[in-house]
Amino acid sequence: MSVVKDLITENENGSISFGDYELDQKAKKSDFEVRGDRYKVKTFRESTRLECNDALVYESEPGTAVHDFIRNEEGVSFCVESPKDCQVVLGLTDEATYRVIVDGRDSGMMDTGRGGKLVLSIEVGESGSAKVQVIRA
Repeated sequence: MSVVKDLITENENGSISFGDYELDQKAKKSDFEVRGDRYKVKTFRESTRLECNDALVYESEPGTAVHDFIRNEEGVSFCVESPKDCQVVLGLTDEATYRVIVDGRDSGMMDTGRGGKLVLSIEVGESGSAKVQVIRA
């Protein structure tokens, strides 16, 4: 895998990929349309943020590259790439319960509050990447 040089792209399978943690200065791309939704990405080595229709979808510290990001009613799935472990905030449904699976290991159930945010600490290990699934219970 590698960083997303165009900052955000739509993949053939309908997923999106975004983020470039190698940038020293902030870069952003707005009004990227996918199936009627408008996405905006801001990224650099310290953080990566994705919004859809002006609402938070994904935010990480430090910056990351995200591949095959799919979001639907059941939750989200993606592969995150980072030079070191990262913290990810996902914008999900308010006051809901989700099962979190990282690299095939069940991390248990987590709840969102009124803001719908779910905070994950992700260890990328030597591979520098991790597959994440967040499934609504």
